[in-house]
Amino acid sequence: MNRLVAALYRKYRPQSFDEVVGQEAVVRTLRNAITGGSVRHAYLFAGPRGTGKTSMARILAKGLNCAQGPTAEPDGTCHACVSIAAGTSLDVIEMDAASQRGIDDIREIRDRVVLQPVEGRYKVYILDEAHQLTDAAWNALLKLIEEPPPHLVFVFCTTDLSKVLPTVRSRCQTFVFQRPRLTELVQKLRRIADAEGIEVPDQALALIARGARGAYRDAESTLDQLASATEGKVTVQAVLQLLGTVEEDVLFRICDLVVDRDTAGALTFVEELSEQGHDLGRLVVDLIEHLRHLMLVQHMGEVPEGVPVTEETRERLRAQANQLGEPAVIRLVDLLAVAVDDMRQGGDPRLPLELALVKVTRPASDLSRESVAFRLERLEQGSAGRPAREPAAAEPAAAPTVAPGEPEPEEDEAAAPDVDLAQLQDAWARTVLPAVEERGGIPAASLLREAHPAALERDTLTVEFPATAQFHLDLAQEPRNATVLADALYDVTGRRLAVAFALGESGGEAPPEQEGPAGEERILELLKETFDARERED
Repeated sequence: MNRLVAALYRKYRPQSFDEVVGQEAVVRTLRNAITGGSVRHAYLFAGPRGTGKTSMARILAKGLNCAQGPTAEPDGTCHACVSIAAGTSLDVIEMDAASQRGIDDIREIRDRVVLQPVEGRYKVYILDEAHQLTDAAWNALLKLIEEPPPHLVFVFCTTDLSKVLPTVRSRCQTFVFQRPRLTELVQKLRRIADAEGIEVPDQALALIARGARGAYRDAESTLDQLASATEGKVTVQAVLQLLGTVEEDVLFRICDLVVDRDTAGALTFVEELSEQGHDLGRLVVDLIEHLRHLMLVQHMGEVPEGVPVTEETRERLRAQANQLGEPAVIRLVDLLAVAVDDMRQGGDPRLPLELALVKVTRPASDLSRESVAFRLERLEQGSAGRPAREPAAAEPAAAPTVAPGEPEPEEDEAAAPDVDLAQLQDAWARTVLPAVEERGGIPAASLLREAHPAALERDTLTVEFPATAQFHLDLAQEPRNATVLADALYDVTGRRLAVAFALGESGGEAPPEQEGPAGEERILELLKETFDARERED
């Protein structure tokens, strides 16, 4: 007859303070409290799930009730220690506040705490998920927490410290549990694998630890599942198939393609990953995390210790952070955020991922304001690294001449981004007119809504109005409006373009009925149309 086998996370739960990993500050404080006889009546353990809060509470209960104690080194063999580890001790009561969260459950505690411990020195109540207790339950428990019997100790465990009432927190000694570092988690998984006879390479353990996001229980459960699925021979490919995790080499290769501005290569690589069955949604999430690591290296100069990566990966991150520019990293993160939003709404992340790679490898294909800012920042970084050109020795350098009323050039025109007429026509209503409205207000943008880019020769853009829009053309030609348009075009394209205005083909001769000055009614009609005006009634 087959018997049930304990899960690895239960079998290898820490049984003493020495076995706790990654919570040195908590262990040191509790050890000193037990040794110095200064144990408090209420503790609050807060932190992410799977970081050992309940296990620490049990170890504390062992230290208080051990036959050799109170001691910071419980023997683990006396009746009290064995029963606490098995969850059968009458003096250590564990409650799940997620299901026992009402005032009636708390009243039951209040009725029982007056009883003396059955065999130990202290009666210890461990309330898991304590933040789910109702306000009424907390208020019923408040007086008991503040003035408990001398034999009573409370340990509240929570994953959401902000939901615990401030009046409760002020009466407890609070410990915040930290997520373990990747190396610590891998070391513990290695000890478990060796003890259980599981064959698993370090790279696979690193993938398991990274997928657990700092939770011991999740990592140990994943290792347990993989060991059963592979008959004790875990491979990297098995981990990738189970977790849907993306290999680090894939993330580095995508960023290398961005560095090389290889649009075709990036799209082909995404196609290959899709055909191989990779989860593109997980790829987007992991790629954002990888870009975050690069951004930290670029701005901090070093990989922070809290980043869950191996030493080999740290070196590769440093190298790639020097190759991939800061603007590209930030721009790609912004573009991938669109894919994340689509996934939350049930959409396919493939198209947003491909669009993000196209836009970041070919910035000239995108005339959005964000893309232009990205291109200008890259140009500034490129020009900052070029030596200044010196004038020829034979002739003194002549000061550049600037026509009256024209702004001085702000950058080397040869380094300005390329732009063609088709791009301007596509971006006119989407990007250029909003930029005009931002600089010159609604009236200026309203004038230009009647026009469209008609020709681009060198650095002169011809803006054409319909044949019947002579009034709009006259207003657009005013210096203020023409300057606003030129500045808006510079904002969008990064090039300083001159602007010319023209009427359509049939605008050379005015119809007979429009010859001569316009009448009062016609002027009023044009003012209403252009400036969204209305007549005032006295």
